[in-house]
Amino acid sequence: MPDHNPIPERRRMIVGLSGATGVAYGLRLLEALRELGIETHLVMTKAAERTLAYETDVTTRQAREMADRWYHDEDIGAAIASGSFRTMGMVVAPCSVRSLSAIATGNTDGLLTRAADVCLKERRRLVLLFREAPLHAGHIRAMAAATENGAIVFPPVPAFYDRPRSVADIVGHTIGRVLDLYGLEAGLLRRWDGRPPHALAPTAAQEDIACGP
Repeated sequence: MPDHNPIPERRRMIVGLSGATGVAYGLRLLEALRELGIETHLVMTKAAERTLAYETDVTTRQAREMADRWYHDEDIGAAIASGSFRTMGMVVAPCSVRSLSAIATGNTDGLLTRAADVCLKERRRLVLLFREAPLHAGHIRAMAAATENGAIVFPPVPAFYDRPRSVADIVGHTIGRVLDLYGLEAGLLRRWDGRPPHALAPTAAQEDIACGP
C-alpha cells in the first residue's frame, strides 16, 4: 500500500507558541529540534509574546532567532499556511484554551490556528500541549473534538518517577515525550524500565547541570 504522506526530504517542524502559561516548553522544543538538525518554523501569537515577557528573560527577538524561520500570526500568506509546504507536523507549546477551541472547530483566524488546521487536513501529526486547570465541560468537549479531528492533546503533566532535580528536568522530560511522537530521540528523559530511581543513571541533561558551566 503506498505511503500517501511520506516524511519530507527536508525535515521541517512547525512550532506554535500561544498565550498560555508554560512558554518554557516551546523554547525547549526549539532548542531540541535545532540540536537534532530539524528545520523549525515558528509562529507566536501576540499573547505568547506577553507571556514570554512575564515568564522569562528571553525577548521576542531572541525567541524568533531560535527558529530557522518565523512568522507573524497575522501572516496568512506564509508558507506554513499551505498544505503544499511539506512538514513533519506541528507542536503548539503551550496551547491555550482559545487556540485549542479554534483548532477544534476549524476557526482559523490567525496563522497559528491555520497552520494547525493544515496539519489536520493533510493528516500530519499535530500535538497540543494544552495548559489549563481546572477544566469545565466546554474545555473537555474541545479536547475531544480536537482529538476526533486527528490532533493529539498532550497536557504537560510532570513525571516524578525519575526524581527531577529542577524545572528544566521537568520541562525536558515532557519535550522528550513529545519528540517521541515524531520518532525523534533527543536524550531528554529517562525511560522507565522497572528499576527503582536510585538505580537509574542521570540523563545527559542532568549530567550537564551537575557538571555546571
